[in-house]
Amino acid sequence: MINTKPHLKTALFLLLAMIVTVGSALGFQHIGGYLPCKLCLEQRYPYYAGIPLMVLAVASSSLKWPAGLTRLLLALGGLLMLIGLGLAIFHAGVEWKFWAGPTDCTAVAMSITTDAGSLLSDMNSVRPPACDTAALRVLGLSFAGWNAIASLVLMIVAFRGAAKS
Repeated sequence: MINTKPHLKTALFLLLAMIVTVGSALGFQHIGGYLPCKLCLEQRYPYYAGIPLMVLAVASSSLKWPAGLTRLLLALGGLLMLIGLGLAIFHAGVEWKFWAGPTDCTAVAMSITTDAGSLLSDMNSVRPPACDTAALRVLGLSFAGWNAIASLVLMIVAFRGAAKS
């Protein structure tokens, strides 16, 4: 019989780490007031897809479905984190002015009023961040830089978990 416990631990770790990572980004946005730029929002997509995928991986391992299915789900999670790593590196490179970002790189979602009387003035006063300006740097890394590290670690964990037989 195949021991699925390592797969379960890996899937649970990835699920929780993905929730914490994207939850932190949402917390900085909604609690900290850091408006995300277009590239910031795009970096969240692999997590939004990865979280339900890891829920399936946890279910697959817990319910003793074929180990190959759990391994496939972990590998797909690793691919998502590889995409996330690429997006994060691209954004960090834009912030460091290594290359140009998209010309339309402003925040897609803005916090504006629903009061019709002040709607136009709010639209004119809210300036979403540009993708080439880091909103905050911690230990020299921007949100994109930290996301690159998180994506790299999660990618390695996912692929190592998928490789276990």
